[in-house]
Amino acid sequence: MAKNIKKEVKKQKEVSYLQKDFQSFRRQLESFSKQHYGDRIVDMTDGSLGGMLLDIAAYVGDSMSFYLDHQFNELNLETAVEESNIESHIRQTGVEISGPSAAIVDVLIRIKIPAKLEEGGYVPDSVYIPKILGGSVFVSTGGVEFTLLDELDFSRKNELGEYIADVKTYTINSINEVSEVLMTMPGRCTSAKTHIENISIEDSFVAFRTIKLEKTNVSEIVSVVDSEEDKYYEVESLTQDTVFERMENSRNDKSIVQERIRMLPAPKRFIKSRSRLTGKTTIRFGSGNEEKFDEDIIPDPSLHAIQLYGDRKTFSKISIDPNALLDTNTLGISPRNTTLTVTYRHGGGLDNNVPAGQIQTVRRLITKFNSSVPSSQVAEIRSTLSIINLQPAVGGENEPTLEELRTTAIFAKTSQSRVVTREDLIARVYSMPSSLGRVFRVSVRDNPSNPLSAQLHVISRNSLGQLILSPDTLKENLAMYLSQYRIISDAVDILDTKVINLALKYSVNIESNINPEIVIQKINASLIDYFKIDNYQIDQPIMIGDIENIILNTRGVLSVASIRFLNRNTIFENRQYSLEGYSPNRNLDRGMLFPPRGGIFEFRHPNDDIIGRVN
Repeated sequence: MAKNIKKEVKKQKEVSYLQKDFQSFRRQLESFSKQHYGDRIVDMTDGSLGGMLLDIAAYVGDSMSFYLDHQFNELNLETAVEESNIESHIRQTGVEISGPSAAIVDVLIRIKIPAKLEEGGYVPDSVYIPKILGGSVFVSTGGVEFTLLDELDFSRKNELGEYIADVKTYTINSINEVSEVLMTMPGRCTSAKTHIENISIEDSFVAFRTIKLEKTNVSEIVSVVDSEEDKYYEVESLTQDTVFERMENSRNDKSIVQERIRMLPAPKRFIKSRSRLTGKTTIRFGSGNEEKFDEDIIPDPSLHAIQLYGDRKTFSKISIDPNALLDTNTLGISPRNTTLTVTYRHGGGLDNNVPAGQIQTVRRLITKFNSSVPSSQVAEIRSTLSIINLQPAVGGENEPTLEELRTTAIFAKTSQSRVVTREDLIARVYSMPSSLGRVFRVSVRDNPSNPLSAQLHVISRNSLGQLILSPDTLKENLAMYLSQYRIISDAVDILDTKVINLALKYSVNIESNINPEIVIQKINASLIDYFKIDNYQIDQPIMIGDIENIILNTRGVLSVASIRFLNRNTIFENRQYSLEGYSPNRNLDRGMLFPPRGGIFEFRHPNDDIIGRVN
């Protein structure tokens, strides 16, 4: 016989989870109490014990709700409000938290040098020509100090044997002989102050050792050298084991490419970070121990495996420290038992942008003379040095605000420090330091014979603004520079751009009462402006319709009778052109004149090559 078992069903109490503030919490708690505890607690007014319990519970709920929302917002860069959290988010995006930036200014440094007679003319006596060393300090009338960045060698000459410095006659003696000449060279200065700090490191190994610099608002770390004269190199991340080094270019193309670069291994390296709260800069070194030889990219996993000995068949759970995998020299070497000499620059601000003509005082002058020059003569030549800035100092700026850094970091999330797209490659080419050679125009094409390769066409300009083939040194610098950013499976072929020199002949019909010469002059002036090389890119065609519009929009022109392009190459009428041959008629299509693949148009001598006539 079946037995009926009566099972008691416990009634579930309905609870709402939609309340987020004090008043809604209290109303829900009061309703809940009246529904389930109305026979026990009757008085729930503000002054009663029940009201107090409701207020306390609502207060706790409101506080927990607030901090839950707050902490959730702090996880997002766009909604975070605490400065320390915002700084952490910004640093994770790779954006540098910089301080005030220093101003940069170009100055002219003049010095008087004894002259001598050579080959019928007076030139500076090379024995007395000095070098002005970097680190010399000059002061503006407002008291802002400017430090010379690079050495100025007044004895330097170009490939023609002429002085790089501007040389002018200055003093003529009583017998009408030139006794002194004035040499002038441009230099670049910064308003950042240079400071040297010595830091002692104890004889104990510390992975990822960090040191904090003394000065605030550090803008640049010039060098870090230990007691053994070994250099520590600054890198973007500790996984970066190579750096670029600049060196003077001694080849024949040094007038176009001032410096060369080479790649150096950087076993000793560091990264720097700045705290916006304190303004101090921290240097962090790698985790490697110099006393251990270790060049594995990843530590040997067998060294961290579970070791079982004898006839042991069972074992318990064993915890493994993931930090053991960081015990490798490939993240850089940490210094120990040495003294680090850190040279860095600090300071800056908007008030460092001094006007033109304000820098005229020498505070500290560091020079290097020939050892045969007597000290009295050295002092006399040094006393003749003068300085002036013809342009205002620029680049000085106050510390970016937190909102400016936040905005920069948001956009930086989508950026990348590698070359993936064509736009990335072009941006990297144009961002190469100008002292390594300046590329005027660059174009990227697919390589028809290799789908994993791109063809990079480059072109440069000479001092007259005319197109020239980029020298080999520039291409070598460019190849070395790009090698650190390209994807390993990609290849980039750096090619010369074909320069097509053109001439234009046109004829027009004009009004009878207009002076033909004035009309032709106005048309030529407009066409010269239109054909400026600054307006053209590699592979860009010439629109015939644009030329017709320019001519027709000139006052007095009734119609265009003819337009004809000609190719100029080698030497024509004692004028030098490029060596590229070209047929304009064969490359004219649908009202457009197309250059050859990887080519660019140039009117090398526009005043002679744009020829117009009136019918």
